Amino acid sequence: MSAAAASVSSFVLVLLTLSLLPILCFSQPAAVPLLKFKKSLKNGDSKLKNWIPNSSPCRRKWVGVMCEGETIIGLHLTNLGLFGSIDIEALSQLRSLRTIRLVKNAFTGPIPEFNKLEGLKAIYLSNNQFSGEIPDTYFGSMGKLKKVWLNENKFSGNIPSSLMRLSHLVELHLEGNQFSGKIPELKYPEVIKSLDLKGNQLGGNIPESMSKFNASTFEGNVRLCGEQLKKRCAHHPLSDKSTSPTIPTLIVISVTLVVVFFLVVAGIASTMKEKDDDLRNLSNSRETLRNVHVVSGSIRQTSIKSNRKSSSNSLSLKIKRGSSQKRNKNKMDDLKMVNEEKGAFGLEDLMKADAEVLGNGKLGLAYKAVLENGLAVVVKRMKEMNKLEKDRFKVEIKRFGEFKHPNVLTPLAFHFRKEEKLIISEHMSCGSLSYALHGDRGLFHGRLNWQNRLKIIKGIVDGLGYIHTQLATYVVPHGNLKSSNVLLTETYNPLLSDYGFHPFVNSDNIVRGLFAYRSPECLQNQQCASPKSDVYCLGIVILETMTGKYPSQYLNDGNGGIDVVQWAQSSISENHGEELIDPDILSSGPASIDQIIKIIQIGVACTKSNPDQRLSLNDAISKIQEVN
Repeated sequence: MSAAAASVSSFVLVLLTLSLLPILCFSQPAAVPLLKFKKSLKNGDSKLKNWIPNSSPCRRKWVGVMCEGETIIGLHLTNLGLFGSIDIEALSQLRSLRTIRLVKNAFTGPIPEFNKLEGLKAIYLSNNQFSGEIPDTYFGSMGKLKKVWLNENKFSGNIPSSLMRLSHLVELHLEGNQFSGKIPELKYPEVIKSLDLKGNQLGGNIPESMSKFNASTFEGNVRLCGEQLKKRCAHHPLSDKSTSPTIPTLIVISVTLVVVFFLVVAGIASTMKEKDDDLRNLSNSRETLRNVHVVSGSIRQTSIKSNRKSSSNSLSLKIKRGSSQKRNKNKMDDLKMVNEEKGAFGLEDLMKADAEVLGNGKLGLAYKAVLENGLAVVVKRMKEMNKLEKDRFKVEIKRFGEFKHPNVLTPLAFHFRKEEKLIISEHMSCGSLSYALHGDRGLFHGRLNWQNRLKIIKGIVDGLGYIHTQLATYVVPHGNLKSSNVLLTETYNPLLSDYGFHPFVNSDNIVRGLFAYRSPECLQNQQCASPKSDVYCLGIVILETMTGKYPSQYLNDGNGGIDVVQWAQSSISENHGEELIDPDILSSGPASIDQIIKIIQIGVACTKSNPDQRLSLNDAISKIQEVN
């Protein structure tokens, strides 16, 4: 071979080496520790099939690997049935790893040494079979942790005090384990937003640092006492070696426990009532009211079929009717149709239909009725909408009935009485967005992937934009936008309902009845509602949809749920948006982390406390439509 030929060959070899260098640089350092981790699992080969050598975990989108560019920031391996040991040494080589999510797998034994991964900010080990005690100092080196989910395992012993001393801890879920002993004090109670300790074997007094959490946080720990549980604590310390109580003492204790049990149940029921109302609103209840018919000028409920011994829901509309001669002349006089696209029907048709209670919301009772022609409708009995006289009420409802938009549910008919109103609309069998997110987590919930959630959000903003155009003269055009008022079709097309009620609602009930009046500006001054209040509500729905969390903003007292606004603002400001994403999105199909975070950022921009700093609705619409 000539010198020239050898030189050319060497040059080509150098070029080939340089061309392969980026692949080697990007794939090998990240791939090697992940492949070691995979090897430590008993069923890694069958569950993580696209984790293969000589490929880039980020470019090839390895299952469950979360990346920012070419940097691995999270492992989200949910509901894969994984089991075996976990190679912590391999994971420690991933220097930028922030989140580990191993939810709903089959891991057993003591908690692995995740505390060697000092950069972790979130660890989710829920619904496995981990067991044994966690060393008291285990979390001492994990000062960056914000979220710890160890629920539904078999951990025992004391709750580690090092866990309660984490300065950035926002979420702590230990429910459904076998933890015992006293609960350690939280060192930074002002930071934590979500806490759940129920279903353990904890005892003693509930720490003062947890006073902001209600009884539902601690239920199922029979040896616990404290103000939340309406159970006074004994002055002597908790001891397993205490002398046996006398029989009279046991009797007193037994009676006390029975009384406390009923007090706790009553307290929990009262605290959770508002949340339950929203979750049950327009969802399928098992309670069925049957044979509803007119008797002596009022609707009478002749029998109730229920899956419970008794029902708190009842139907007693007491609709006054005219003479029989007038009824025969026009059977539909008492029910005014405003949209006949589904056909015309009258009050008599409703009276003949079986009725199913759907929920008792803040504005009144809702129930489902199936007419003889097969049309299923929702009848809302509004008791808090007596502000308008009949003529004005009729004009406004007829206006709504003329709306034509694929994301707006139009009313079909109404009935007017001075004390209460009936508003009738088509029943959507799939229920509300709230129910899809937080209710029965069946097949319909399982299909709430990234594509369908984005479709829902885009439909919501389209419908809201239409309502703002049609009701531009209203103080706040929608006024009650929340997930329970977003109904879904079988194809996840959203339909906005319960809009435009601002002029109808009594002034003394408007704050309680309309969610727009929970916006920061309205909480400070009830006269400050504006179209920007709807934008705030939109932001809450966006954050709820993308995080999967129930917003505390929906609850009057702020107890329960997650403050999605504070949580999202904090995570986005620290460039940790991926921590906000509902893991069910990532486990249900392809998803773009960057695009999801864009949507979350829009939600944050819509929920600024100062309405002047919020996005306008038009800007929000245009930004959302750009996301793909």
